[in-house]
Amino acid sequence: MEHLAPSLDATATATLDEAGSLRAWLSGFERVFVLTGAGCSTASGIPDYRDADGQWKRTPPVTYQAFTGDALVNARYWARSFVGWPRIGLAQPNAAHLALARWQRAGRLSQLVTQNVDGLHQRAGSEAVIDLHGRLDEVVCLSCFARELRASLQQRLHDGNPDWARLSAVTAPDGDADLEGLDFAAFRVPVCQACGGMLKPDVVFFGENVPRARYEAARTALENSDAVLVVGSSLMVYSGFRFVRQAHERGLPVAIVNRGQTRADDLACLKLDVDCAAVLPQALGG
Repeated sequence: MEHLAPSLDATATATLDEAGSLRAWLSGFERVFVLTGAGCSTASGIPDYRDADGQWKRTPPVTYQAFTGDALVNARYWARSFVGWPRIGLAQPNAAHLALARWQRAGRLSQLVTQNVDGLHQRAGSEAVIDLHGRLDEVVCLSCFARELRASLQQRLHDGNPDWARLSAVTAPDGDADLEGLDFAAFRVPVCQACGGMLKPDVVFFGENVPRARYEAARTALENSDAVLVVGSSLMVYSGFRFVRQAHERGLPVAIVNRGQTRADDLACLKLDVDCAAVLPQALGG
């Protein structure tokens, strides 16, 4: 027998049902700790990292040790970042970001913590966001800690490597682009304008730890919340998963809205395998 795809009406009805389930679940809580991941930004044109089974869709990001210890890896990173940054820099908040910003203004959201580095929550109007893994829109010198806007560095990258500006490639959530087979040794990497030191995006690379103060701020907010909502994260990275585990240990209810399985499915009271940009505007009353 032929299996027909669900109709648009059936899909819309299912989305309304899921939004209603989440809205009903949230109605019992006054202060909800929200943790977001890459799936929150896919509707803004920024791909996520993992498939429905939580496996990598692409090569895992470069480690801090390789970035700082290997000049060729460093040049390769910046070449790929140069090509990938425009998609991140020009991305606009989607319905999920906007719904969370409205919900925060309504006073229901105790703390918004994101694993994303794209700054889209802030562009949507959210305030006091804890950027767990940092932000791509600034770079920092590893020697003197001077900072520079990523847009300014992009111009310097362009000035030093004009021929690379014509390239295009698939971009990852961290702004990395899938460039292969090129002579990355020929790519000219800018240095700190203050001291000549090595520049790094102001994000937490694999192999680095989340800054202690940032973690403590999120942990304190969790302790002052009465539920946790995870949006668009597989929670495969421990830096995000630990908050859900801590919530479970404290007896706080957890809801997850994410396409595909997550590391914490067995800890959740409610799990919705659905597009967060379709569900959150209805579930959060916007």
